[in-house]
Amino acid sequence: MLFHYHFWTPHVEETEKFYVNQGFRISLRNGKYNGEFQTFNPPLAWDDFRDKEIKFRIIEARKGAVNITFGYGKKVIFDHIGFLVSPAEYQQICKNAEDLNWKIDGGERRTFIATPYGFRVELQTHGDAIDGTVEEAELKELLLTVKKPEMKRDLNDLFGRDVPLTAVVGDTVTVNEAVMTGMKVTSIHDPNGVMIAIKSESPSA
Repeated sequence: MLFHYHFWTPHVEETEKFYVNQGFRISLRNGKYNGEFQTFNPPLAWDDFRDKEIKFRIIEARKGAVNITFGYGKKVIFDHIGFLVSPAEYQQICKNAEDLNWKIDGGERRTFIATPYGFRVELQTHGDAIDGTVEEAELKELLLTVKKPEMKRDLNDLFGRDVPLTAVVGDTVTVNEAVMTGMKVTSIHDPNGVMIAIKSESPSA
């Protein structure tokens, strides 16, 4: 299940405020202050630390089955997308990555696969990476800009199925559009240029 994307951005506070306004909760703030990494998690608010010149490594926003993270960068850079998979799916996807000669960086909590398309793929097997269910909020599809048109084919080969990603070819690798359910507005851009497009679920007959 597609559940996640991550950006580096100079608009850290603005990005947090944007997603909070869409009903997300902030579950984590970790940043470097006085040479050490520290947490500034809620109930702390920005008024408590705005003047401390913290360089945030990661801020995590959650809603339903969606998890979005971002950290400080001098310019907006798209880093990776994430899929929540079963242990069996994880093993097969890693084998497929080896067949594609893509580098696998395994970790205790998550694994990253480096693609040749300017972004990484995170594999997550822990259900606690999300707060709730797809009925509350779900990341249905991402529209990416990539530099080579083979991305969709290769990502389908990686996962062994059709993945909810589409792509256009351009000069800057990024997420153009994130299609979600459970948001408060019909369409709006986040501070990093991602269009949040709302997909309404049809009621069951």
